[in-house]
Amino acid sequence: MSTVAPAPHAIHKDYEGAKLGMWLFLFTEILLFGGLFILYAAYWAKYTIDFHNSGKMLNVFIGVTNTFILLTSSMTVAISISAMQKGTRKLSMMCLAITILFGLTFLVNKYIEWRGEIGEGRYPNSPHMLTRPYGEQLFFGLYYSMTGLHGLHVIAGITILSFMLYFVARNKITSTEYTKLENAGLYWHLVDVIWIFLLPLFYLSA
Repeated sequence: MSTVAPAPHAIHKDYEGAKLGMWLFLFTEILLFGGLFILYAAYWAKYTIDFHNSGKMLNVFIGVTNTFILLTSSMTVAISISAMQKGTRKLSMMCLAITILFGLTFLVNKYIEWRGEIGEGRYPNSPHMLTRPYGEQLFFGLYYSMTGLHGLHVIAGITILSFMLYFVARNKITSTEYTKLENAGLYWHLVDVIWIFLLPLFYLSA
C-alpha cells in the first residue's frame, strides 16, 4: 500500500498553537502585574491617607489623556487587523502606523510627567521624599515601578507593531495569513487594559 509523501515545499503552520502560545504568554503578564496590584492593595489598606494625599500630587490631566490615547490605539490596531482580513493592505498599514504614533505620544507624555515629578523631588530616596510620611514614599515607589514597567511594555509593543508594519508592507502578512498581526494586537490590547487598571490606582486615588 503506497502513501503520498507531502510536497517538499509544504510547510505546516499551526495557527491555533500560535494563538494558544500568545494567550499563555499574556497570562504570565497578567500574573506579573496581578502580583503588583495585590502589593498595592496591601499597602493602600495600611496607608490609605498617605496614598490618598499622594494621588493628589499626580497630573490627572496627563493620566486621563494617556488613557484616551491608548484606548484609541486599541481601536486603530483592531481596525488594522480587520482591514488585513478583508485584504485592504493600505488601510491596515495606515492604522498600524497610527497605533505606533499613539504609542510614541503616550511615552512622550509619560516622560513629561516623570520629569515634572522628579523636578519636584518626588522620586524614591530623594531628599524631599525622605522627609515625607512612609506611606507617600511607598506610593511613589510603586508609582515609578508599575508605570515604568508598563512603559517598557509599551516600548515592546511599539517594537512588535513596527515589525508587523514591515511584514505587511513586504506582503509577509496577508489576508489569509495574519496570525502574527492578531497576536501583536492581543499584546497591545493587554498593554491598554493594564493602563486602565493603573489609572484609578494612582491618578484617581485622591
